[in-house]
Amino acid sequence: MPDALGLPSSGRRRVVGAGVALATVALATAAIYPLKQVAPVVSLSVVYLPAVLLVSAYWGLALGLVSALLSAAAFNFFHLPPVGRFTIADSRNWVGLASFTIVAIVVSTIAELARSRALEADARRHEADLAAALARELLAGSDTSTALATSARRVAQALAIPSAGIELGVTAGDERRRALALRDAESKQIATLLVPHGLSAETTVRLRTQVVPALAALVAVALRRDAMQAEEVETAVLRRSDDVKTALLRAVSHDLRTPLTAIVAAGHALGTDSLSTEERKELSAAVVDEGARLAALVDKLLDLSKLQAGRAEPRRDWISLEDVLEAAREGFSNRSDIRLTIEPDVPDLRADGAQLERAFANLLENARRYSGGLPVSVHARLSGPRVIVRVVDQGPGIEPAEQERIFEPFYRGRRSTGESWTGSGLGLSIAKGFVEANGGTIMVESLPGQGTSFVVTLPAQQRALTAITA
Repeated sequence: MPDALGLPSSGRRRVVGAGVALATVALATAAIYPLKQVAPVVSLSVVYLPAVLLVSAYWGLALGLVSALLSAAAFNFFHLPPVGRFTIADSRNWVGLASFTIVAIVVSTIAELARSRALEADARRHEADLAAALARELLAGSDTSTALATSARRVAQALAIPSAGIELGVTAGDERRRALALRDAESKQIATLLVPHGLSAETTVRLRTQVVPALAALVAVALRRDAMQAEEVETAVLRRSDDVKTALLRAVSHDLRTPLTAIVAAGHALGTDSLSTEERKELSAAVVDEGARLAALVDKLLDLSKLQAGRAEPRRDWISLEDVLEAAREGFSNRSDIRLTIEPDVPDLRADGAQLERAFANLLENARRYSGGLPVSVHARLSGPRVIVRVVDQGPGIEPAEQERIFEPFYRGRRSTGESWTGSGLGLSIAKGFVEANGGTIMVESLPGQGTSFVVTLPAQQRALTAITA
């Protein structure tokens, strides 16, 4: 890039090097004058060698050779007799001057070789650092798009260029940027590196020979990783779908077939004339009970499908928690064993009453199923900004390993004997979904042999506060 004087950076460097060469030759020439008193003049040419070495090491062979020739000319003109002229009176001084010139050129060459190797090693180190940084950005992160933007900034910083960009696919250059193709192992362009026009030849060569191949390889690996992650997610989704289908088929094959079989059998029996009036009443009651059981299972399947599809948006309104719990209890024919205790300070809730009723109905059904005929207690109280409802049974409890899975759809816990509990395995999952849809949480507390408590926490809002904020 041009500097304030309009010179490119390489030209400015050569101007500085030429100035240093002249200055060091002048200093060496001045330093020889006091040394003439203690050493022969012809041996003092070595004073110029540090200047030649300095210029060669920092500014290259060309300026080093110029410095060597300037040193020989200055030594001849200012110190070898006849002084002030470029002729040499003593032939021995010719030998000394020639020897100095040869030594100075050799020193310049050696210094340039050392400088080139040092620059090459430094360039390789920077390239290794850049490759490591790009690898961390592209391979360690999960978002390739964000990683590409960060990697482009690192490339621009490493090459000392104003800006750079990396875009997936084929992108054409424009009047501001040139496009460099990034290709995979099959020579297919997978991305494009965009850099400004007018870069130096050295930077362009470095881009094409080192940066572009390394960057292309890393981008290709990152894209393959993304593809593999997408396939893994798709596989997991398919596996989960298969699990749900299997569980659903199991539920349909057993939980749906059982009441249907009972209804069909009762229907056939009712068609005969050999039944007594009492037997007909029993079969009719069985048909009604099994039909209700079948309807409840269908309702649960519909609730689960809504929750999993994200279509269970609550219709919030002010509701009485006591009314919700009473309605949930009303769904059971024998409800005397369900004891409700609601403390007086429990406020009305802003929630979907129908959803909470179904959630608590499922919790009560689960508690009654495993309580072994013992009473189920429900206690509601206000605790700060939340209402806490505990549904407690006196059943066998739940093993710690089972507690992590009981809210999964279709999962039936296991007894201590290893047999699965009865039921569809849907109730707790539906309860959790409806409670969380209304801003609450649900958790289980249980120890084997000591019963189980389901703790539902719901947000409590004051009517007056809501009116003010509205």
